[in-house]
Amino acid sequence: MKSFKEKVLVVVAKIPKGKTLTYKEVSLRAGNARACRAVGNILNRNRDPRIPCHRVIRSNGKIGGYNRGGKIKIKLLKAESAECDR
Repeated sequence: MKSFKEKVLVVVAKIPKGKTLTYKEVSLRAGNARACRAVGNILNRNRDPRIPCHRVIRSNGKIGGYNRGGKIKIKLLKAESAECDR
């Protein structure tokens, strides 16, 4: 059985280029609708470049945090033509 962390990373790895999910959507898909903050903490600690953490945004459309910096997250999202509020 996969841990919640493993489930989160699988969900995020499947987000296509140019698309985003919210922390809440990721937590729902990973099996715990109330674990939005845990999703953020898991992604903050992730260093695997194959996991596109930059594609996870806040429910209000703002970018939220990113372990490599907000400016880089915005740059990556713009390069992929993803929708989000800066």
